Amino acid sequence: MSQQKVISLETIRVACKNCTLSSLCLPMGLAQEDVERLDDIVKRARPLHRGDFLFREGERFRSIYVVKTGSVKTFAPSPEGNEQILGFHLPGEIIGLDAIDKSIHACSAKVLETSAICEIPFARLEELTASIASLQHQIYRLLSKEIGQDTQMLLLLGKKNAEERLAAFLLSLSQRFHKRGLSPSDFYLSMSRHEIGNYLGLAVETVSRLFTRFQEDGLMDVDRKHIQLLDLPALEALVCGSAHYRRQQRQPG
Repeated sequence: MSQQKVISLETIRVACKNCTLSSLCLPMGLAQEDVERLDDIVKRARPLHRGDFLFREGERFRSIYVVKTGSVKTFAPSPEGNEQILGFHLPGEIIGLDAIDKSIHACSAKVLETSAICEIPFARLEELTASIASLQHQIYRLLSKEIGQDTQMLLLLGKKNAEERLAAFLLSLSQRFHKRGLSPSDFYLSMSRHEIGNYLGLAVETVSRLFTRFQEDGLMDVDRKHIQLLDLPALEALVCGSAHYRRQQRQPG
C-alpha cells in the first residue's frame, strides 16, 4: 500500500463536510450550518512540496494548520546550532497551537513530502468559537492532546532504551495511520533515518542498526522507506521492556 503522492486541486478543494478527515479535526455532532461557517474561513492553497515551510521560528502567529495529505515536521534550533525535531505530523493533525500564548512561532514547520494543507486564520477561528461551543471545546481538547503527546515524548526519551524508543515510534505511526483508515502495518516513511534519530535522541547509525536487527528478528520488513510491520504484538512487548521482549522471543511456538 502506497500513500497518495499526486495531489489534485479537486482533492485540496474538498469542503470540510466531505473531507475524510473530518472525524479527526472536527468536533463530533457539529451542526451542518456550523461546519459550513468553519469551511468558509479555511484557506486551501496549492500543493506544497518537500522543503517548503508553513512557518518559521520567530514569525508572527496568524494561523493554525491542518495536514490534509502528506506530512510535516516541526523543529527548533538545538543548542549546538543544528535543528531539534519536535514532531512529525500526519493527515488530520493540527500544527501551530503552541504559538497561541506569545503570538510568535517558537519552532518551524517544514513539509516532508508533497502535501495539501488547510490553513485556518486564528483570529477568525476565535470569532467562531465564541458562538459555537463545541468548536471551543475541540480547541481545548486539541491543546490537551498536544500536552499529552509532549509528556509521552519526555517519558520515552527519559525512560526507554534505543530499541524501545524505535519500537514506540513505529507503533505510534502504526496507530495513527490506522486511525486514518490506512494500513497499520504497511506504510512509507516520509522522514529519513537521520530525522528519526534526531527526534528519538539516537545516532543515525543506531537507527540503521536497529532497523536491520528488527528485520533479522522478524519484527518488520524494510525496503528503503517502505515498512511492513510483521509482528505488532512483539513490538508492543518490546516497548514494555527489553526483558519482557526477550522472554516473548524465547517462548516456544
